[in-house]
Amino acid sequence: MNSKALKKDWNSRIFDYVNMACLIIFTIVIIVPLWNVIVSSFSSSRALSEGGFIFWTPEFSLENYRAVFRDDMIWQAFFISIAKTVIGVITHVLFCAMVAYGLSKNNIRGRKFYVGMGVVTMFFSGGMIPTYLLIKQLGMLNSFWVYIIPALLSFYDVIILMNFFKNVPPALEESAKIDGAGHWKIFMKIFIPLSMPAMATIAMFNGVNQWNDFMTTKIYVTNENLYPLQMKLYEIIVQSQTQAMQNISGSVVIETATKGVQLATIVITTLPIVIIYPLLQRYFMSGMMVGAVKE
Repeated sequence: MNSKALKKDWNSRIFDYVNMACLIIFTIVIIVPLWNVIVSSFSSSRALSEGGFIFWTPEFSLENYRAVFRDDMIWQAFFISIAKTVIGVITHVLFCAMVAYGLSKNNIRGRKFYVGMGVVTMFFSGGMIPTYLLIKQLGMLNSFWVYIIPALLSFYDVIILMNFFKNVPPALEESAKIDGAGHWKIFMKIFIPLSMPAMATIAMFNGVNQWNDFMTTKIYVTNENLYPLQMKLYEIIVQSQTQAMQNISGSVVIETATKGVQLATIVITTLPIVIIYPLLQRYFMSGMMVGAVKE
C-alpha cells in the first residue's frame, strides 16, 4: 500500500472519529434535558422544590399526573388534539395530492400561472390581521374547522408530490386509460399507492405541526371546549406563573399547576409523537429524496 493510500485512510479515520464525537455530543445535548423532564415529572413536590438537575428522582410520585388528569378539560383537549391532527393530516395530504396531480400534467391550461401563484404563497402572506378578518368573514371563529380548512394547502408539499408524480411511468397511466379508467380512478388506484412514501413523509410533518400548534387557538378560538392539548398546556403554565407572582390561591387547576404538573403535561403532549415518529421514519428518506436527483 502506497503512502497516498495510507494518508487517505488515516484522514478517513480522523473524519470518522470527529464525526462520531460530534454525534455523541449532539445526542447527549438532546437526551439529557429530555431525561430531566421525564424524571422530574415523576418526582414529588419536595424533590422539585430543591431545584437543580434531577438525574434520578429520590421520591417517586404520580401526583403530578393525577393532578393533570383530574381536570376534565384535559380529556376534552386531548380529544380535540387527536381529532384535529387526524382529520387535518388526512385532508391536507389528499388535497395537496389532488392539486399536485393536476399540476403535474403539462397539458393543463394555465399550469405555469397556477404554479407561479403557488410559489408566491411560499414567500408572501397576507399577514395576521387580514387573515383574521378573512377567517371572521368565513364564519370560522370559534369553529373546529379553523384548524382544518386554512391548513389544507401547502405548496411546498404540492411541489414534493408533483416531482413524485412525474416519476411515475407514463405507461401505467396509458394502460389504465386504455382499460377505461378516468383521471379520478387513475389517481386513486395508481398514483396514491405508488406515492405512499412521499405522502407518509408529508403526513408526519403536517401531523407534528397540527399536534404542536396552539397559535391558531390563541388567535381564532375563545371557546374552551375547542382548546387542544397544547393550548391547555399553555394555560397551565401561564396560570401557575400568575399564581406565583400574585401568591394567591385560585381554582383547582391553578392550585395544582406546579412545576411538576407542567412537566407531566409536557410529557403527555410529547409522548404520542415520540411513539408515532419511529413507525413512519422508514418512509422519510425515500419520500424526501424523490425528485432530488435526475438522471
